[in-house]
Amino acid sequence: MRALRAIGAVFLLALAGCSGAASEDGGIVVTTNILGDITRAVVGDEVPVSVLMKPNADPHSFAISAQEAARLERADLVVSNGLGLEEGVQRHVDAAASAGVPTLAVGERVDPLRYRNEDQKGRPDPHFWTDPRRVRTAVDVLTDKIVAEVDGVDEAALRQHASSYRKRVEELDRWMSERFAAIPVQDRTLVTNHHVFGYLARRYEFEVVGAVVPSGTTLASPSASDLNELADAIRAADVGAIFADSSQPDRLARVLAAQAGVRVRVLSLYSESLTGPDGDAPTYVDMMRTNTDTIVDGLDRK
Repeated sequence: MRALRAIGAVFLLALAGCSGAASEDGGIVVTTNILGDITRAVVGDEVPVSVLMKPNADPHSFAISAQEAARLERADLVVSNGLGLEEGVQRHVDAAASAGVPTLAVGERVDPLRYRNEDQKGRPDPHFWTDPRRVRTAVDVLTDKIVAEVDGVDEAALRQHASSYRKRVEELDRWMSERFAAIPVQDRTLVTNHHVFGYLARRYEFEVVGAVVPSGTTLASPSASDLNELADAIRAADVGAIFADSSQPDRLARVLAAQAGVRVRVLSLYSESLTGPDGDAPTYVDMMRTNTDTIVDGLDRK
């Protein structure tokens, strides 16, 4: 009997442990790793932050486990990019919202641009982070939402973290402006794997000549006529480089470079995902600095 009671006690302790683990859920759950880094910079150690998207993943196609989906419904706040970016997890974000979890689609709150290419004309462009000024706005939006929805937050400390990070983003914007100023306006042309740099182009006076995949999502595919039209545009604009996303194979970009009949380099940018800590883009600020250097070097005619 003593042995049976001991076994029963262990079983009850195990159940209590499982219940305790579940109760530890909460905090802020963020869909993409770029927004995750920004959110962590804003909250510091005030709130636990978990990020669903792994380093070097594609935000359009990454998926989550059933356990991660359940975590969304136990969060204090779910932060997503929105505007159609997280195509593989949006239904889980919607389910969390239906269950009464506060959610924030940051992209909807930063004055989003609309696509101008024919395939997606009029649809909102979700890639707002390529403009640091909109990230500065996102910091303010995040701060206010966290203060309003997450219990137990030290508001003064949170706003101090946000203010410090906002200054870093403003410094980044000034530095990028100075770096891009070295490129003559007529050479500020961008050809990318898909339409991802519209915000950067608007902020720093670049012309987006086109994209290998004429869409705002990596899940689309170009036709032969799409490639031919873009090749003609590259020759006409005398483009010096094609920029491929680091998370996507650059085969199509290289095929296009060969088809264009001109000397065009294919260079990698970290446009939609951060790397791990040992990579060149472990944080949002690092990513933007690395990309800026790559673009400047790629378009340098000297």
